[in-house]
Formats: sequence, structure tokens, C-alpha cells
Amino acid sequence: MSARAAWRLCASAVLLALALVLVACGSSRPKPVELGAVVPLLPVHQVWQAQIGAVDSLVLSPSVHGSTVVLASRGGAVTALDARTGASLWRAQLSEVLSAGVGSDGDRAAVVSRDRQLIVLQAGRELWRQPLPAQTFTAPLVAGGRVFVMTADRSVLAFDGQTGYPLWNQQRRGENLVLRENGLLMAVGDTLVAGLSGRMVGFDPDSGLIRWEAPIATARGTNDVERLVELLGGVSREGSVVCARAFQAAVGCVDTARGALLWTRSSHGARGIDGDAQALFGAQSNGTVQAWKRADGAPLWSYDVLRYRTLTAPLLLGRSVVVGDDSGLVHLLSREDGTPLNRLSTDGSGVAATPVVADKTLVVVTRQGSVYGFRPD
Repeated sequence: MSARAAWRLCASAVLLALALVLVACGSSRPKPVELGAVVPLLPVHQVWQAQIGAVDSLVLSPSVHGSTVVLASRGGAVTALDARTGASLWRAQLSEVLSAGVGSDGDRAAVVSRDRQLIVLQAGRELWRQPLPAQTFTAPLVAGGRVFVMTADRSVLAFDGQTGYPLWNQQRRGENLVLRENGLLMAVGDTLVAGLSGRMVGFDPDSGLIRWEAPIATARGTNDVERLVELLGGVSREGSVVCARAFQAAVGCVDTARGALLWTRSSHGARGIDGDAQALFGAQSNGTVQAWKRADGAPLWSYDVLRYRTLTAPLLLGRSVVVGDDSGLVHLLSREDGTPLNRLSTDGSGVAATPVVADKTLVVVTRQGSVYGFRPD
């Protein structure tokens, strides 16, 4: 990539981030309603707390394998914690500021630095690193002995997991702006699935050749910001069917075995979704939590008491839908109708990533880098 092209890409990311901040923080934005006390219909207690270093603007996607959760801070700390106790299993301190992470297969962990370095660790020691052609905000995927990366210029790259040797690079042109959010990059059977400009795309992981494409949303706006329809990380998979959100445009499901779009429904949200065989759950941009029927996208219920709070993508956990907000609260809502089951407090700096569950422990990370482990009573 030329210096001029790299500058355009960086400038585009900055402009988009500024536009989103202005929309979210404008003086006309209504204030969230006071929530008041909540009756803990689902009793939960904090069992441990740890510190990993400030997350701040790092696009963090925690990686879970069994009872281990791997996390990273913006300042370059990569940490594996035992979700049962909060104890550190290993920790590596890199000298770089990070922009995306963490991808892990339980053996190797991968992060991306702000200066476009893909860094792979094993047991807390750096194994190798490779330069990337553009900035990256999507956590790398470590699978099948390889490391896959999707960069902000819509390149998808593959590297040998042990040596870092580049295997292939596929690039797709898209809109001028890029989204500073975790994008869709996952393995489904023997297919690498990525989100590229509103389309779910299936790649041959060995060669990088495209097997199929399925459009969830099409860019139709009158300006670059309105035309952003990137597919977001945080999806619901049942067998070969993957359901995902296109940024501020739609929610839809694709049968990845055939590359066939099953359905799509208009929906304005900026975070991913979760769900099971019966229902999907997501937060709209205004803070309304929405549930859809998985079979066809028909609305099931919506809960609007959290409006005007910036919410994470949801985690479906048993009979509850878990979302964090920008004030550091964690809301447990009923999967049946959205009514509150409990509300948990953290350090007040805002929940930095979608909550995850590891070995029956709900793990929540804040912007200041506090990590909380919660369990039901």
C-alpha cells in the first residue's frame, strides 16, 4: 500500500470515529432514564476481580477456551486468566499500543498493534510477528494451524500459525470509510467466513478463493457514513446457519453450507447479536433491546428502558440476555420478554467488550481494565 493510500485509510477511520462520536454525544441526545432499584430475580454475586491495564479505545474481543479467557489492554498487555478464580495463567507485556485482539485457539494468541503488526504469542512468549497492509480493528482468527486477519482496507490474509509465513491475501474493494469495530471473521466447518461491505463471504481457507457470497445489506445512503453496512462481529451460529448484523442496516441469516441468504430484516444497530435455535437478540443504536424469531426475523419483543445508553452486543446466558452499558452497569434481561432479572455494577468506566461466559463464570471487562467474574447464587 502506498503512503498516500495508507493516509487516506487512516483519515477515513478517524473521520468515521468522529462522526459516530458526534452522533452519540450531540447536545440534543436525550438523557437515559433513571433506572431505580431492581429486584434480583436471578441472584448473581461477584466471585473475583482482576486488572489487565486500561482498554480505552482498543477494539477488544475476549477469547474463551474452556475455563481460560484471554484478554488484552491498549498498552500491550496480553493476559490469560482462569475464569474460575481470576488467577493469571500467563501474561505478556508488548511494547506496542494495540488496536485489535484477541484471537486464540487455546494454544496461540494473536493481537494487532496500532502500527499494523500482527503479533502471535504462545504461553506468554512472542512466537512471531508480521507487518500488515493496513490498520486492523477485527480480532485475528486462530484456527486450523493458521492465523487469519481481516484488515480495514477489506483484505483477508492467512499466515502459517507456527512460522508466520504468509499463505495468501485476498482484497475486496468497498466504501471509502472503514468501521472501527470488530468485524465478522470466523470458521464454519471447512469454510472461512468473513463480512465484507454488507456481504457474508465464504473463503477456501487453504487457497483464499471465494466459494460463495450472500448479501445481508446493500449500501444505499447519500454519503459515506450512511453507506457503511459492514457486518459486525458477534453472531449467532446454529449448525451451518450464521445470523449477523450489518451496521445500521439489517439483521439476517445465511446458510453457509450453500451460501444462501435465508432472510434479512431492516434494523438499526451498531453492535453484534447473539441467540439460539429459537430467537436472536440485539441492541438498537438508541439502546432499545430487540428480540427476533430466528426462523424468519419476525419481532418477538423490545425493551426500551435502556434507551440512550450505549450498549454492548448481547450475550445469551441461560434464561437471561446480558448487555453492558457505558456507565459500567451490566443488565440481565429475561429472554422471554426483556424484563429485568438483575443489574450488576462495575467500576463505572463503561463496559469495554461484549460480556463472555467461561466455565459458568460471567466475565466482564471495563474501559479502565478491571475484569470481573460473576456467578449465579
